[in-house]
Amino acid sequence: MNSIKSVPARVLSRRGGHSLEAEREQFDKNQAVSISKAINTQEAPVKEKHARRIILGTHHEKGAFTFWSYAIGLPLPSSAILSWKFCHVLHKVLRDGHPNVLQDCQRYRSNIRETGDLWGHLHDRYGQLVSIYTRLLLVKISFHIKHPEFPPGLEVPDEVLEKTAGTDVNNIFQLTVELFDYLDWELKLSESVFRQLNTSMAVSQMSAVQCRLAPLIQVIQDCSHLYHYTVKLMFKLHSCLPADTLQGHRDRFHEQFRSLKNFFKKASDMLYFKRLIQIPRLPESPPNFLRASALAEHVKPVVVIPEEAPEDEEPENLIEISTASTMEPQVTSDIFDQTFGPPNGIRDDRDAQIESLKKEVDVLRAEMEKIKLEAQRYITQLKAQVNSLEGEVEEQRKQKQKALVDNEQLRDELEKLQRVKQDSDRSQRLCAEAEKKATATEIRYTKLKEKHSELINTHAELLRKNADTAKQLTVTQQSQEEVARVKEQLAFQVEQVKREAEMKLEDQSLQMEQLRQELDARREELEQAQRSLSHAKQAGTELSAQVEALHAEKEVLRRSVSEKECELLSARGLIEEKELQLSQEVDKTSREIRELQGRLLEKSSQEQSLQQKLLDEQFIILQQTVREAEDILRDAVAKLDDPLHIRCTSSPDYLLSRAQAALESTDALEKGHAQYVASMADAAGLVGALALFAHLTADTIVNGSATSHLAPTDHADRLTETCRDCGQQSLDYLGKLKDKQTLGCAELGDVRRVLRGVLQLAQELRPKSLDIKQEELGDMVEKEMASTSEAIEDAVRRIEEMMSQARNESSGVKLEVNERILNSCTDLMKAIRLLVMTSTNLQKEIVESGRGAATTQEFYAKNSRWTEGLISASKAVGWGATQLVESADRVVLHTGKYEELIVCSHEIAASTAQLVAASKVKAEKSSRNLGKLQECSRNVNEMAANVVASTKSGQEQIEEKDTMDFSGMSLIKLKKEEMETQVKVLELEKCLEGERVRLGELRKQHYALAGTYGTEEDGEAKPAPAPRRGILKKPPLAQKPGHGEPQRDAGPSPPHI
Repeated sequence: MNSIKSVPARVLSRRGGHSLEAEREQFDKNQAVSISKAINTQEAPVKEKHARRIILGTHHEKGAFTFWSYAIGLPLPSSAILSWKFCHVLHKVLRDGHPNVLQDCQRYRSNIRETGDLWGHLHDRYGQLVSIYTRLLLVKISFHIKHPEFPPGLEVPDEVLEKTAGTDVNNIFQLTVELFDYLDWELKLSESVFRQLNTSMAVSQMSAVQCRLAPLIQVIQDCSHLYHYTVKLMFKLHSCLPADTLQGHRDRFHEQFRSLKNFFKKASDMLYFKRLIQIPRLPESPPNFLRASALAEHVKPVVVIPEEAPEDEEPENLIEISTASTMEPQVTSDIFDQTFGPPNGIRDDRDAQIESLKKEVDVLRAEMEKIKLEAQRYITQLKAQVNSLEGEVEEQRKQKQKALVDNEQLRDELEKLQRVKQDSDRSQRLCAEAEKKATATEIRYTKLKEKHSELINTHAELLRKNADTAKQLTVTQQSQEEVARVKEQLAFQVEQVKREAEMKLEDQSLQMEQLRQELDARREELEQAQRSLSHAKQAGTELSAQVEALHAEKEVLRRSVSEKECELLSARGLIEEKELQLSQEVDKTSREIRELQGRLLEKSSQEQSLQQKLLDEQFIILQQTVREAEDILRDAVAKLDDPLHIRCTSSPDYLLSRAQAALESTDALEKGHAQYVASMADAAGLVGALALFAHLTADTIVNGSATSHLAPTDHADRLTETCRDCGQQSLDYLGKLKDKQTLGCAELGDVRRVLRGVLQLAQELRPKSLDIKQEELGDMVEKEMASTSEAIEDAVRRIEEMMSQARNESSGVKLEVNERILNSCTDLMKAIRLLVMTSTNLQKEIVESGRGAATTQEFYAKNSRWTEGLISASKAVGWGATQLVESADRVVLHTGKYEELIVCSHEIAASTAQLVAASKVKAEKSSRNLGKLQECSRNVNEMAANVVASTKSGQEQIEEKDTMDFSGMSLIKLKKEEMETQVKVLELEKCLEGERVRLGELRKQHYALAGTYGTEEDGEAKPAPAPRRGILKKPPLAQKPGHGEPQRDAGPSPPHI
């Protein structure tokens, strides 16, 4: 970026204070503008200034987060040119951006791959280039992620390359293959670009041509480094492995060398590249890797990017004044200027300063360019000098090695001459040793023959092993892993056989060569002996005889050596035949291996087709389940408007349990959906969760509609609409599951929201008497039982006081009646007290046997409905005892009615029955306390009956009955009395009917306040029976309005009236 060295103080003073948010907004804005200008649909090359701003942005934020946040929003599938320029900018960002850019790009590999796959399937000229470019970028990202020692710019010293390659041949081999692949994609992109540049587009100054050629600048930079690293690694491989093993590497390198040389030549001839990049020249022929000294002749290709000419920059880039920070001062300045006029001289000074700064920048830029060009020229000259000096050093090293070799040869010749001189002195002794050497030669021949026979036996064993291996291959065709293992064993054995054969052939050839050398040495020795003997003929006839014997022996040795040479030639022919047979067997084995590989490929393709079929079948099963679930939900939603469903009712408690179960089923459904999205081969979890969700949701909708029939109008309308919304949201969710595109984004948030709405409405419709915290239930049970016991004790005490008072104030029949009534009430209270104590003991037994490790309060809270029934029953017993005492007091004082005492007896008997029923719910049948409780219950009923009987008998004794004497009445008076009596009977019957209706309405209101909304057995919604006139049954408990009622766990609920 262009910058200015100093900014005037006046300009600095006009800058406003920037906050971090404002700076970030300005940075995002600048990046967005640069990205939109660099990546567009215009068929023109990317401007360097826009790409440079994007690269500087990555260094500013130490990553490519902002770049990718805007890049993923580009409409790449809509334009191939847009995708091509995106790849170009991404390539530049990878090469020159911050090092963290590589990690950011790794996270968006899928976006790059999708773009390449999309354009690869379309027959578009730019689309084919985009497909290849994306593959190159993916290979580049993968290589640098795997080898972080290489930066994306590929500029590392040779020491780092040596350290990365290491000393392990396998690592060097693998790194070389990866560099070959990397360079292949670079060259493939360049070839595709040049292939599209036909004769009509050959002019490189056209914008359409430059749009295609611009990315090749980065390709040239990458190729120069990749070529250098490949050459280094190839020389290192040839120093570790034999040349035959690396024949494939050499062929691949030669092909890439020709392609790269052709690419550099074409690019060098184009005018477009001449002003942007200095392309290096490659040697005429590729390096000779078989000659280690050729590494010194290799010259690293250097790419030079000349400093580009300054482009037109916007004025706002020279002086960084934030638009956001100066908006308010600018508005103030405009108002001031409109009122008083602009200040004198300020604007002119600033313009002059800007102009002077621009001139300074231009001068500095020109100087910088000159310095860079001179530095580049010096660098190239120094590199050339270094290369020439390295060549001279290598040449001097070669001459030194040659001189050393010549010196060694002269030393060997001198030693040979000395040995020849010594041999001439020992000529006579050698004649005697010739016989020994001849025998040694025969012994060596026999050993060679034995080794040859061993070689034949080894070859036969290898043939048998080869046959066994072939049988094993045919047997294990069904297992892919065993085939691979057998293939590796076979290749290893074949390689071992080859190596053993080669080693044995080399040993035999070495032995043959040694025999030949020894024979040649013997011949030379014999010739020297013959010459010495010819000179010594004058010494005497004995020496001549010895010489003739030696000649004879020499002829014998020659014949034996010739025979041995013939035998060796025949043995060599046999060995060659065995090698030919072995190579044929190896070819046959390789063909069989290829056939097995073909079969494995067929099996893998069949497995893929079966896997795809399984996925389709699983999706079909899911669709069928979704359709069934939709039918279930539609049927439930249809019942909201069904007139036949109006008479069906349900309780808020049952609706609450159904809605809670439906809400809990959404968790299993979400889990099954996540498992199916992760692995679409198994839809069992999602199908089961869908079935459960559909049934529970439909049950919630139906029971919500049934509950709304007994709810107030406002709550009923809200509940109906919420149930309808629940059905619609569930159907929308199921609709998303039917499409593969929307399957992954289907969510249950709306469904959970409406189910929670149903739960809230059901909670509002619950009876207010049940709004007790769960943790308070245990304490309330103990309090209510204690208060009931106290009420009974108080009632017994009051009855005793009334007994003593009646004895003091009354006498005769009244005293007898009062004593009998009060004694029966006292017996009833004692029976009730015994029942309450037995019920308390039974409850303690139930809690101790059922709570486990939990506390008593936790047990009562867990069984809240049973606990509420106990509380309601104990309240009813205490209230009944109090009412019985008050009624007895009024009867004794002659201020009450005997009927009140009878009704209270009935009510207290019903209340104790409710307490017994609530206690029996969770008790075991074999419990002793349960038997005692049942006996106490029967005793209470008997005592209540005694109270009723004593009350009725006392009432009959005290009331005076008038004698009916109608003898003195005339016919007309009797008729009149009869009519008056009929009128009074009709009035009493009408009053009785009205009181019965009133009693029914009172009981209805009592049930409504106690929380009864037509609850049936097991909480199922059934049509509520119509009230029957004239049949009025008393409820199981007589309690004050507002008190709770026994719940479903505490016994049967009261029937409908």
